[in-house]
Amino acid sequence: MSVKILQLGLIAALAAMAAPAAAQMRAPDGTAVVSAAADCSRAASQVVGQTGGQLLSASAKTQGGQAVCVITVLVPGNGSERPKKVTVSVPQ
Repeated sequence: MSVKILQLGLIAALAAMAAPAAAQMRAPDGTAVVSAAADCSRAASQVVGQTGGQLLSASAKTQGGQAVCVITVLVPGNGSERPKKVTVSVPQ
């Protein structure tokens, strides 16, 4: 029984990830909301590769009228230093 539930959960997750990158939705007030998850995943991969860090979060936002992906990574410290949380804004 639990294996079937896991399979259903995986199928649902895969179906959600297969949604178009620019799927249009409507906010309660009727304005269009555009999902940019696919673009942010690419930006997140790029930032993780450049910093050698671990991805903490990635979200699409608007800053100064421009769409950006805000990527937060945890970068390992040198030697006995603590890891550092780094946030980067990547234009879409």
